[in-house]
Amino acid sequence: MRDVDYVVSGDYVLTMAEGVPPLRNGAVAVSGGKIIDIGEVSALSSLYNAKKRVGGGGKVVLPGLVNAHTHAAMVYFRGIADDLPLRQWLQEHIWPAEGKWLNDEFVYDATELACCEMLKAGVTTFNDMYFFGGSSARASKKMGMRAVLGAGVLDFPTAAARNADEYIEKAEQFIKDWLGDELITPSIAPHAPYTCSPDTYKKTKLVAERYGVPLHTHLSETQFEVSEAKKKYGKSPVELLDDIGFLDKTVVAAHCVWVSDNEIEILARTGTGVAHCIESNLKLASGIAPVVPMLKKGVAVALGTDGAASNNDLDIFSEMSFSARVHKAVSGDPTAINAFSALSMATSTGARVLGMQDKTGTIEIGKSADIVVADLDKPHLTPFYDIYSLIVYSMKSSDVESVMVNGKLLIDGGKYLHKDSHAIMDKARWWKNKIAGEV
Repeated sequence: MRDVDYVVSGDYVLTMAEGVPPLRNGAVAVSGGKIIDIGEVSALSSLYNAKKRVGGGGKVVLPGLVNAHTHAAMVYFRGIADDLPLRQWLQEHIWPAEGKWLNDEFVYDATELACCEMLKAGVTTFNDMYFFGGSSARASKKMGMRAVLGAGVLDFPTAAARNADEYIEKAEQFIKDWLGDELITPSIAPHAPYTCSPDTYKKTKLVAERYGVPLHTHLSETQFEVSEAKKKYGKSPVELLDDIGFLDKTVVAAHCVWVSDNEIEILARTGTGVAHCIESNLKLASGIAPVVPMLKKGVAVALGTDGAASNNDLDIFSEMSFSARVHKAVSGDPTAINAFSALSMATSTGARVLGMQDKTGTIEIGKSADIVVADLDKPHLTPFYDIYSLIVYSMKSSDVESVMVNGKLLIDGGKYLHKDSHAIMDKARWWKNKIAGEV
C-alpha cells in the first residue's frame, strides 16, 4: 500500500468535471498537496495508507467553492451603513470610514476574519479588490487560503495613494513581491469606469500584460454609472472598455447588472468573465444582472459575495441559492439556472473566470487538493433525491464540516485547526469598538 497524506471519502463525491456523474461511496487520495487518485472507497482503501482519513458515511465531498468578487477587509465594516443606495453608501459612509481607518494593521486583521468566515463556509479561493495588498496577502497566506488579490486603483486620493500613478506604482511593486507564490496570485484592479479614466484603465492593462496577471474591475453595476459614462464618453461602460482594448479573458468584471444584448455580445466575444453578486445587488437595489441571457451567449458567469459591508456575509452557498431561485422568477422559466449549473458557477466556472482552472474548481487527478466535506445527516437535508438540488436549495454553509486547501486540512469538525478563531473575532470586536468611538 502507498502512503498518502489523506483519503477523503463520502457517500457522494462530486468532481464537477465535465461529463462526470456523482461518484457513490467515493474517495479522493491526496498527497503532496495534489489529488493523486479518485475512486470507490473500497478500492482506494486497499491501495492507500492514509495518515488521516477525512469524511466518511453520511458526507458529500465537493470542490472548494470560489468567491469570484469580494473586498475581504471590508468585513470590519459589516453593517456600518445598511439600507442605502450604492452611491450614498459609498460616498457618505464607506469612503469616509476607509479614509479614517485603512492601514496595514486594519487590512491584515480584517482579512484574517474574512478568511476564517469564508473557510468555514467552504470557500477555498477568493478574488479580492482592495488596498494594502501586502497585508491582505500575508493574512490570506497565513490562514491558508488561495487568493487572487487585486491592488485597487482610483483616480482620486485615499489612505492608500495620492493619485492613479501612485496606485499603479504600488500595484506593480505588489505584483513583483508576490508573483509566483503558490497560494497568492497578485492582480491589478482599476475600481470602475466612474472612478478611473480610460487612460488609467490603459495603464493598468499594460501592467497586467507585462507581468501576466489578471485584471479585476467593477462594471455597469448601477444605472447611474451607465448614464454617467454615456454623458461623459458617449458610450456605455462596457463599450468604452471594449473600445480601448481592455476587455479579454484575463478580466473579471464584477456585477454587469445594466448591460444590453449588444454588450452581452461584447462580453462573450472578448471572453470577459463576470462575477455575479446577486445578494449585494439586491440589498443595494442596484438591480438584477441578466445572467440567463449571458449564459445563453456563452459568457462565463461565476458567483461573488461582494464585500461584507454590502451583503452582509461571505457565503457562497447563499449566493448559489439566491441566484438559482431569483433568475427563475425574473426569466419566468423554472428551468433557468438549474442546480448543477448553480454549483458549477460556484466551483468550476469560478476557477475558469479567475484563470485557475488548471489548479482548482474541480476534483481531478493532478489538481490541487481544494476540497470540501459537508455533513448530510441533518433534518433539513433529509430525505433527498438529487444531490445537486440538495446542495443548492437546502444546504447551508453551517453544514460544512471539513475544508482542505492545497492539500492542507484547515477546517475539521467545523473548527479552524491552525489559528484561534475566537481570538480573531475578539480582535474584530476591538476594532468595532474603536471605529464606533467606544475606545
